[in-house]
Amino acid sequence: MTSTRGPRVLIVDDQELIRAGFRLILTARGIEVAGEAADGAAAVAAERRLRPDVVLMDIRMPGMDGLEATRRILAQNSACRVLMLTTFDLDRYVYAALAIGASGFLLKDVTADHLANAVRLVGTGDALLAPSITRRLVQRFASAGDGPPAVHRDLAALTPRELEVLTLLGRGLSNTELADTLTLSEATVKTHVARIFAKLDLRDRAQAVVLAYETGLVTPSG
Repeated sequence: MTSTRGPRVLIVDDQELIRAGFRLILTARGIEVAGEAADGAAAVAAERRLRPDVVLMDIRMPGMDGLEATRRILAQNSACRVLMLTTFDLDRYVYAALAIGASGFLLKDVTADHLANAVRLVGTGDALLAPSITRRLVQRFASAGDGPPAVHRDLAALTPRELEVLTLLGRGLSNTELADTLTLSEATVKTHVARIFAKLDLRDRAQAVVLAYETGLVTPSG
């Protein structure tokens, strides 16, 4: 895989036209579509067989939904990245998906270029977070008790500086913004972020945001 070619993608949606449209968009931009699946069970089997880098996962499907499929895929392949597809930006299933390890979410009316860029971004191991939408999403569901418990971690393992970094991560700051706020180099910030992820067994920034709210490091008014 090269950076220009992009990651290999599995498209999961119960609507054939949506799958076909996404396939056309991605292949036209040099991103390989490894396969398609029409439901969650087929997605789990296809991921095991094809080993894509990124899964575009519809949330609401008959039979096994996208949330359960995501849980099973990440359990069988921790290196896989899952992007959730939804028609609602404030969807409790999106929040639950981020909590179990999905790397971000996209609305189904996403533009073609945004879709391709999002796939490439999470294919590098980063998380796709639109700060304003993600913040509202987590604020709405983190303390509402609506849905399954999400990320539970013991923060005692973190140093005071790492707690500070995690708090700012939860507020949606990028590494550049973290460096400016804390008067640190970006390299130092990246080291702190990597240590936080390792200590708390977090996949990426999406889970870090959820954790920051669930533990009270960040509050809706904070």
